[in-house]
Amino acid sequence: MPRPSENGRIGFSIIELLVVISIIAAILAIFIPGLGKARAIAKRTACASNLRQIDIAMRLYMNSNDDTYPCPKEQNYVLWAGRKWRPFIKPYLGGNIDANNPSVLWCPADGIGKAKFESTSYAYSMTFYHTPEDINIMNENDDVWGTSLPPAKQKIFNVAKPSYKILIGDWLSSHFNVKNSEACGWWCWEGKRNYLFADGHVRYIDANDIRQALDGFPNPNFTINGIRGIDWQK
Repeated sequence: MPRPSENGRIGFSIIELLVVISIIAAILAIFIPGLGKARAIAKRTACASNLRQIDIAMRLYMNSNDDTYPCPKEQNYVLWAGRKWRPFIKPYLGGNIDANNPSVLWCPADGIGKAKFESTSYAYSMTFYHTPEDINIMNENDDVWGTSLPPAKQKIFNVAKPSYKILIGDWLSSHFNVKNSEACGWWCWEGKRNYLFADGHVRYIDANDIRQALDGFPNPNFTINGIRGIDWQK
């Protein structure tokens, strides 16, 4: 408790001050990590919300295009990259969507997308613009950058199991740190990501829980049997 000093003033002893400082430090040590975790959860939740809004825009696009998923007109167009499929759904998101105004196409936990991928964080599975037969003969990383197989329009009824087939998802493991995250992408067994499934639900999944694709990775671009296959199951 405060004690009178030699001049009659009341104050704390050095020991008492050190005890108070120690208590404050202990309280901060308990709560600061919790605040960091809360912020991370908030970003992950915002990311999941982005994907749900993207799903709405995707469905509006399909309603206007004979129930067909976005499909490039030319061969070797890397549509799966976020900045490439962005123009297809941009009219349904409202506003001027671009690298400076990414709207829901950028995840708040993505520290790489703004500088490298024109503020786009999400990838779109190649299985939605190639036939299952063509996907089944793709098994190399080079095939995502340029394949000799032409794109083929896929309709919503081509999806055999919508609740198990990934449509769009985090390209990087932005919510769970991994080494060299920038080079990881979907061809990596590390990390966790938010995924939007073809039935419209969003789920946060460990890469190890995704089914191995044709290229040997948890890669929704190369799902066995393409749009008729599954990437994840409870």
